[in-house]
Amino acid sequence: MRISVKGRYALAAVVEMAKNRSGDNIAAVNVANQLGISKIYLEQVFTQLKKAGILLAVKGSRGGYQLARSPLAITVWDVLSCLEAALTDATEATVNENAPDIEIVMQDAVFTPLDRAVREFLTGVTVQDLLDLTEKQRAEQSFMLNI
Repeated sequence: MRISVKGRYALAAVVEMAKNRSGDNIAAVNVANQLGISKIYLEQVFTQLKKAGILLAVKGSRGGYQLARSPLAITVWDVLSCLEAALTDATEATVNENAPDIEIVMQDAVFTPLDRAVREFLTGVTVQDLLDLTEKQRAEQSFMLNI
């Protein structure tokens, strides 16, 4: 399975947003600069995340974005499924007309269990999990640099 650049940027941006414990609004340009990605592209991603109820947008001079829910309540599935159609689309029939028995077996033995496993895995990882792992990684890198 391959996750698009848009999906990877969205996940990275949401983790970056989760670092904000102050509750202040964060400008998309600040997130883009922090991650080294295009602000224009990130704004498009944020629009989809807002529609999915993952981000809240506040207009005005002190406007910006913030997570709509706690990082504990946002899963990787929540973020990726609003951007990655391949995660939510059902597998299309391949040989249904000429070999319906093979099609049924492929769906029942491979594609349906695979779709279920991917969803179960991605719903089992929260943004908070990724944030915790990021902070652990940063601490380990800091320790290694100080030796």
